[in-house]
Amino acid sequence: MDGVVVKSTGSWYSVLHSENIITDCRIKGNFRMKGMKTTNPCAVGDNIVFEMMPNENTGVISEIKERYNCIIRKSTNLSKQKQVLASNIDKAFLIVTIASPRTSTGFIDRFLVTAEAYHIPTVLIFNKIDLYTDEMYEFHKTMKSIYENAGYECVEVSALRGDNIEYVRNLLQGKINLFSGHSGVGKSALINRIAPELNLKTGIISEYHQKGKHTTTFAEMLALPFGGFIIDTPGIKEFGMVNFTKEEVTYFFPEMKLLANKCQFDNCTHEHEPKCAIKKAVENGSISETRYNNYLNIINGREMDVEDWELK
Repeated sequence: MDGVVVKSTGSWYSVLHSENIITDCRIKGNFRMKGMKTTNPCAVGDNIVFEMMPNENTGVISEIKERYNCIIRKSTNLSKQKQVLASNIDKAFLIVTIASPRTSTGFIDRFLVTAEAYHIPTVLIFNKIDLYTDEMYEFHKTMKSIYENAGYECVEVSALRGDNIEYVRNLLQGKINLFSGHSGVGKSALINRIAPELNLKTGIISEYHQKGKHTTTFAEMLALPFGGFIIDTPGIKEFGMVNFTKEEVTYFFPEMKLLANKCQFDNCTHEHEPKCAIKKAVENGSISETRYNNYLNIINGREMDVEDWELK
């Protein structure tokens, strides 16, 4: 039988199949013997084939069909392995905040690079605009302009007040959408505002650490009442990069990709080489210095977040 994985709890997978029936399935052990360097061979969004177990109401997944894309990050527990957050995604929405807990540009850019690598269009959702002070608003305007100039759509929302919620609904309609972000950015509250019928559990921000408490434990695909799906993922503390070559990373920054073939050297890393079109663009302000610094951190394997630097 064919189905799609709509929830993953690690050892069990909820599979949606004919006539909106959901069956709990395990995965065949030999999937873990095929050299997959991921902590989860099967992910939410996977199209699979499964067989019902005799005299039981559960099934066994026997085949994972080819994915047309996925979001992957390094596992924080097993550094040599990768974790597939979700697969077969039409659009990704990265929920960020300027209000506590502030999302760093380093985190944002690592996520965007991974989405670009797997050809997933991404929208940045700036939540909690109702909490802005004047200083936060100025910081927000600068950050928003950086990403809009890089070619990304940025939407300002308030899960509390309902600002721009109808606009986000229109973006989601009829598509398979990934929602991701740090713990505490208001992801579950935002989903509840978009689709109150889902009634997701929400948490509070730690007063001491100013970080969110996890409310989403497992990745889950949620059907939207107006058509389409949201893949809700647990809050991410860090987004470890899957290894890319230095040359590849350039092409995952859209504003750098446009200039990469204008450098003097075909294999230019845009660090020290002369007559580099990208370094020149940074100098004249047409490429953000903040984005460029994040690019350097990525290609040199540094996990430092650009959080407190002056945005440029």
